[in-house]
Amino acid sequence: MSDPFPTDPYVPAMERALDLAREAGEAGDVPVGAVLLDGSGEIVAADRNRREELKDPIAHAEMLVMSARARAVDDWRLLDHTLVVTLEPCVMCSGAAVWARLARIVYGAADPKAGGAWSLYNIPQDKRLNHRIEMVEGLLAEQSAALLSGFFARNR
Repeated sequence: MSDPFPTDPYVPAMERALDLAREAGEAGDVPVGAVLLDGSGEIVAADRNRREELKDPIAHAEMLVMSARARAVDDWRLLDHTLVVTLEPCVMCSGAAVWARLARIVYGAADPKAGGAWSLYNIPQDKRLNHRIEMVEGLLAEQSAALLSGFFARNR
């Protein structure tokens, strides 16, 4: 099947996130990579899952890039930023994205078991919260899903 987003402006960022996800898998962690783009589309933070390496339950790729950028700009508000991540963010990461006031989340593979951005919950667009985030789902989803299924086939 061909990529349904061949000219999407977020493809280069997702390709970088996929490279980071591969690194995470090689390091023994769930292969998830994330990049954060500023308002002009430049990558301003990039990381991968590091829960195993750091022995930290919140060392998800998304949390790491949001924290790194907040420290770099000395502000917890990341207005006009876009999170590009290989796997649908979990409840924790989706909540943090709302609190950080991100403009948009672009993700690859859906997470029907733990997805907090669409599959189980839609935290980024929940009208009961004080901020809503634009969502783009399924960008390079097949590549993201293949990394995850390969990892779990080898490790379970």
